[in-house]
Amino acid sequence: MSNELATTSFSPPATQQYGIESASSAVAAQSKAMVESRYVMAMRNPRNWDQVRLDLVKECRRPSFADNKSAYYVKPIGQGVEGLGIRFVEVALRCMKNVLVETTMIFEDEMKEVHRVSVTDLEANITYPLDVRVSKTVERSKPNGDGTYLSVRKNSYGKDTYTLLGTDDDLLNKRGALISKAIRTIGLRIIPGDLCDEAEAIIKRVRLDKAAQDPDAERRALIDAFYGIGVSATDLAGYLDHDIAKCSPVQLVQLRGIYGAIKDGEATWQTVMSNKADQAGDTSAATKGVLAPCSAERFKKNLPAWEKQVHDGGKVSDLLAMLQSRYALSVDQLAAINALAKPAAPDADQAGIDEFVNEMGE
Repeated sequence: MSNELATTSFSPPATQQYGIESASSAVAAQSKAMVESRYVMAMRNPRNWDQVRLDLVKECRRPSFADNKSAYYVKPIGQGVEGLGIRFVEVALRCMKNVLVETTMIFEDEMKEVHRVSVTDLEANITYPLDVRVSKTVERSKPNGDGTYLSVRKNSYGKDTYTLLGTDDDLLNKRGALISKAIRTIGLRIIPGDLCDEAEAIIKRVRLDKAAQDPDAERRALIDAFYGIGVSATDLAGYLDHDIAKCSPVQLVQLRGIYGAIKDGEATWQTVMSNKADQAGDTSAATKGVLAPCSAERFKKNLPAWEKQVHDGGKVSDLLAMLQSRYALSVDQLAAINALAKPAAPDADQAGIDEFVNEMGE
């Protein structure tokens, strides 16, 4: 009897269960109806690709749109990686019509959120999904007001950087930026490549025309824009190796693209300067004919193959010529290669060579 009472007292009322099931069924039916209606409307109003192109070209020719930092950017990787930004993707998808963009949170705990972003071409019935992880932490130069923090590390300047739980505003900004990047990435898979290429060329031409018409105004605008993200005119001169007043219209367009990449979180000024230093180092070495040294690890890894090449009838002189055209060999490395020309050494001598090679790898 007591067991029956216990079971009855902890069981939810039948009316409550029925209410939950009814609400779930209603939500599912509503979602199904919305999806079906979108596909029906897409089939009834198919896109006209010629009109899509005309609408997109018209947008790209507008100076205010072409000059938008998020329409086109230049990432400081190698000689520069150019790309179309989130503003372009949004406009292109709107011109295409019949494209559905959805964002759904699929996981959340105290430290992170996971959002699933998907872009669907309703006419082609193709969906590209991408999961976005949003960390709920931020880095600050100081701990919380009560002295608490999650972790601490040294930054590149040797100063303490504290990891804290972000505020609602911090999360809103991070979430928006990461979701925008995801929409841009998968949205570009929906937009035809020839339209992207044509639009990029138009945006660059509009920016170049604007810079050529009034270079002084463009320089002032760029100085103000970079100053707003913590980059001074002196920093710009250091990057350019000359005063910004001497910039050509092409260089001004390049700077505008770099500004867009930094502003959208695709790069930082530190990565811009680091990439410039790397490129300068590569150019200097190539110009002066300076060969990179052969690391001890690389030498140790390849020595058995070189030894086999000599023992199979190859000449040490040919091997040395090949290696010295690629690397700056050390004295010890030259001695080790020359030793390959000698007859097979006794075990004691071979042990000595092995010991030498092992020491180089340490």
